[in-house]
Amino acid sequence: MKNLEFVALDRVEPEALLGLMNQEPLRRHLVDHAHFDSAGIRGWVQEKLAVNALPGCRVRAIRVDGNLAGWCGIQPDDHGFELAIVLSHQAWGLGIAVFRTLMDWASEFGHEEVVFHLLDSRPEYRPLARMARKVHESELLGRRFTTYHLAVERPVAT
Repeated sequence: MKNLEFVALDRVEPEALLGLMNQEPLRRHLVDHAHFDSAGIRGWVQEKLAVNALPGCRVRAIRVDGNLAGWCGIQPDDHGFELAIVLSHQAWGLGIAVFRTLMDWASEFGHEEVVFHLLDSRPEYRPLARMARKVHESELLGRRFTTYHLAVERPVAT
């Protein structure tokens, strides 16, 4: 397995994040927004650092073998907390490992449920639907999503 590392966003060069967040294959699966510039990416990092400081939230950059591969987090949502996973096209095969880490973090925070919104550009994930307490269509920022409500399991005491 590749070396997967989760690091604070302020430990990543903004220009590396700029290149990542403007990748066209990645943008196809995000809500519509203008391309980032240097000032915009710095502002985005500050917003995510503020989210990271909230109780029950964590936002991290993802490095694979030392290279920036995306970002992920647990963020506030109308339903409580949501999972966010944004991976470069080259790292798409690592989504399950990142998802498992996020669910571990959710358990660590004591969340009972988290939601995972997947833009309608993504196929339905049957394994995710089987895990979900509830699956429904939702609309956020003018786009359609499939929303999965996921129970957070507690670790077994040893």
